Amino acid sequence: METIHNTPQRDPYLWKQAKARVGFRIHLRTFLIINSGLWLIWAFTAFAVQSDGHSGTVFPWPIFPMIGWGIGLVSHYLTVFHSSEQNMIEKEYQKLVSQ
Repeated sequence: METIHNTPQRDPYLWKQAKARVGFRIHLRTFLIINSGLWLIWAFTAFAVQSDGHSGTVFPWPIFPMIGWGIGLVSHYLTVFHSSEQNMIEKEYQKLVSQ
């Protein structure tokens, strides 16, 4: 039996936006998983150092990759959700037309 798939035509602009948003969500999930793992490693090693009789605190080194990666994540978010390429092109076009 032959099946015919009638897929509706996709708007290429909306498809591109949907892919960008999914890409951001994957990036955010990866950020959360990896940074949680780094903080767990830090916590376990900090606890191990303290149980060995060392005094003082262990420097929270995971803050550095978290800040660096966080800057990239914020940039990705702003690009995907607050910077519409289509709107920017339209504004630039209108500016050129009015000159």
